Amino acid sequence: MSRAAIIEAPSAQVVRRAIQWSLRLQAQPRDSSLFAQCERWRAQHPEHECAWQRVQTLSGELNAQFRALPASGVAVEVLEQSTQRLNRRQALKLLSGLAVVGSGAWFARDVPAVQHWRADYATGVGQRGSFLLADGSRLQLNTDSAVDQHFTDRRRLIRLTRGEMLVEADTQPAHGPRPALQVQSAHGLFETLAGRFVVRQDDHETRLSVSAGSVLIRLANTGSVEARPGQQYRVSSTQATLVPHPDMDPSAWVEGLIVTRGMRLADFLAEVARYRRGQVACAADIADLRLSGVFRLQDTDRLLAVLTQTLPVQVQYRTRWWVTVRRNV
Repeated sequence: MSRAAIIEAPSAQVVRRAIQWSLRLQAQPRDSSLFAQCERWRAQHPEHECAWQRVQTLSGELNAQFRALPASGVAVEVLEQSTQRLNRRQALKLLSGLAVVGSGAWFARDVPAVQHWRADYATGVGQRGSFLLADGSRLQLNTDSAVDQHFTDRRRLIRLTRGEMLVEADTQPAHGPRPALQVQSAHGLFETLAGRFVVRQDDHETRLSVSAGSVLIRLANTGSVEARPGQQYRVSSTQATLVPHPDMDPSAWVEGLIVTRGMRLADFLAEVARYRRGQVACAADIADLRLSGVFRLQDTDRLLAVLTQTLPVQVQYRTRWWVTVRRNV
């Protein structure tokens, strides 16, 4: 069985084992030896790591549905505590049953958690991942992202179903010429023989940023556009628009950074919100404030606190998942 086939469909037995490890680690969070045993199990086979990542992603998505509910006072505390004590464990036990049933109709629903479960490669909120593809290309996924790969002798296709990816197409094929590498998003098809580029899929457009090689943007019924190194495009289903002066480094996330150049505060906070669960709101009267700098993504609470040192703003926490940035008065 090929590695791609293994990653596409972890067995029910392996999924159950991943769930068991997750439950044990939650029950004994300070047992370092238990964590080490789990790490060794995950490293034994790509199927183990795939099952582990999918269980963690799906259980996190289920938790997020509860955490996002607006509440106040005692109700907030009840939600936070019950989510940790009860909901996660019961959700994981439910997943164990679903794993036995297999990929039935429930898994076919078009919701983020299911997209992650079914994907060949996926990351959760705040996670990044690096993967070596079957053809030798390197794939890196940003927060809350999912892709599928479809590789044959005649086609190399990566389908971005959610989020953001950086791909480095292998420049030295081992067995002679081969087809171009293609990336499919909801808004266009991107094609290269050898290159390094970022593709980010948002609700209404896809962003393409090229750092090496060239990438052909193929649009439905409107021809194609060639993107060269240093260029960034916003791509809809009908057109590709060059972005002359991007306000953010498109690949800094690979290093765990946000690097801005005169970026609107509202846009910056929307970017930060991608790396944490819950809501990050920006008051309307400060939305157009500008900031430039290098910000580390490792701790988004600390990142938000830095804003108060450089801008006339304050950060208010209603809960740990409900944050509002307001003008400092």
